[in-house]
Amino acid sequence: MGLKEQQNCPSQRKISVLIVLVFIPIALFRLCFNNPFSAIDDTTLQDSTAHVEITSYSSSQEDETQDSYDRIKEESLCDYTKGKWVRDEMGPLYNGTSCGTIKDGQNCLRHGRPDSGYLYWKWKPNQCDIPRFDANRFLDLMRDKHLAFIGDSMARNQLESLICLLSTVSSPDLVYRNGEDNKFRKWRFESHNVTVSVYWSPFLVAGLEKSGNLDHNVLHVDRVDERWGNDLERFDTAVVSVGHWFLHPAVYHESGSVLGCHSCEASNCTEIGFFDIFRKAIRTTLKAVARNRREVILTTFSPSHFEGRPWDSLGACNMTEPYEGKVLEALDLEMRRIEMEEVAAAKAAKGAEVRLEALDVTAISVLRPDGHPGPYMYEFPFKNGVPERVHNDCLHWCLPGPVDTWNEIMIEMLRRWRV
Repeated sequence: MGLKEQQNCPSQRKISVLIVLVFIPIALFRLCFNNPFSAIDDTTLQDSTAHVEITSYSSSQEDETQDSYDRIKEESLCDYTKGKWVRDEMGPLYNGTSCGTIKDGQNCLRHGRPDSGYLYWKWKPNQCDIPRFDANRFLDLMRDKHLAFIGDSMARNQLESLICLLSTVSSPDLVYRNGEDNKFRKWRFESHNVTVSVYWSPFLVAGLEKSGNLDHNVLHVDRVDERWGNDLERFDTAVVSVGHWFLHPAVYHESGSVLGCHSCEASNCTEIGFFDIFRKAIRTTLKAVARNRREVILTTFSPSHFEGRPWDSLGACNMTEPYEGKVLEALDLEMRRIEMEEVAAAKAAKGAEVRLEALDVTAISVLRPDGHPGPYMYEFPFKNGVPERVHNDCLHWCLPGPVDTWNEIMIEMLRRWRV
């Protein structure tokens, strides 16, 4: 570049600066008095922010909005029955020492069970997560209400799990106790004015249990057991759970006549099995409870894991980890099917008058052969060596154990009812 060209550059730069200075005021003037953004009218702005729009609605718009909320609510309810057990390093919320209401035969660690890995699993549905049990939340949901567990020893197993879980935040007062082996009890959680009770009723319907001179059960399938039926008006929420007592020999009655029997030797009684009787008992119960209460939960059949072995055989239910991929079959499948069908029929008959759901735990529980007391239903069963025969409990659940998951699911059912 020549010297002359270098001398002309400052003059050219001065001219450019002057041009810019002249046009800036003009641009500002046009911006203030001829706003280009005024081309976006209120309609366009409203459409672009429809998801946060606050405005008045016609009745049809309100219906559409409510339908939308309902769809969102329904979409959030995943199928918790399909999933798998996954490792959970957090472990249980309580133990055999911190909870004083655990039945002796289910306090597995205190009775000397050497492994603790069965405590470190949680149920993971395929499409959602089940929150860890929140005792304060449960008590808030049940504030000023009475929750009653009605049924056999599996109902009691679930009840004792719940009492232990709730005891982590609030001490219960045992206000009533009656019957052999604490079969009828009632607790009060004063912090929330919550009552939780358990009623022993292994058939739900009226009946006599085999004992002494009676070598079979007697059932009356057309009326409920008065021991809990007379207290129906006191319950706000009822959790019913039975099944295994129907497998025992029994004679069945309906409307004052003998229907037949199961595994009976009486020559004047027709063998009819127990599946249809189980259905009748569930139907009679749901009709009675739904007629008097708006909230009913039926906990489905809980599988045992004797796996074809005699109950006193060494090594029965000695698994230490969950199954993978095991499916329901035979007895477990049929008992659950009957319960699910009867719940669906009762809901259809009652409609919106009753809140009725099945707590479907059968498929979840069949995957947990490791969760039973086994020989540790008794304290230190091998302290004197290994016997040829040993009593095993492959039906009930250790506490803490897999049954705690049932109550984690139940709290979600209650939450949805309170929405």
